[in-house]
Amino acid sequence: MSQLKNFPIPLLGFAAYSGTGKTTLLEQLIPILIAQGLNIAVVKHSHHNIELDKPGKDSYRLRKAGACQLLLAGTERAVLFHEYGQQQDKKLIEQLRLLNTESLDLVLVEGYRDETFNKIELHRSGLNKPYLFKSDTSIIALASDQKQADCHLPQLDLNNLKQLSEFVFNYLDESATKVQ
Repeated sequence: MSQLKNFPIPLLGFAAYSGTGKTTLLEQLIPILIAQGLNIAVVKHSHHNIELDKPGKDSYRLRKAGACQLLLAGTERAVLFHEYGQQQDKKLIEQLRLLNTESLDLVLVEGYRDETFNKIELHRSGLNKPYLFKSDTSIIALASDQKQADCHLPQLDLNNLKQLSEFVFNYLDESATKVQ
């Protein structure tokens, strides 16, 4: 936890079971945060093999030749491919070290549900999944489509983007005062 706690910019996770709508929520929330001047990075965990490159392309050929890192730089974006050499899930801190944090205000994390860092739990009652906050002390708020009577955390309306964005800005303000 200490490495995540000491990360140079605020981290905020969105933890939920598959099918809850984490990506959809972030897709709607990010433009609101950016419109207020924030520079945001997102780390999204996947349990699947990720292949963004196309066989036969120069970058693919160079990676397959053995480059452990390949930076594909274009006029509109750059993509850093980082080959692990063997299949294994990396810890969140290892992924965060790949980011250039100098120009960032916030890192939003989708997934890494079992790691210990500040997270908002997303919960949809229709999925009939258990609540995560009951066993995860790093959850700092519950965003749900219905109130939970025995929840001691701040409760947010999962469908209220204004309320969610205000929570994120308050979180950033609190993070800034802790650093000073």
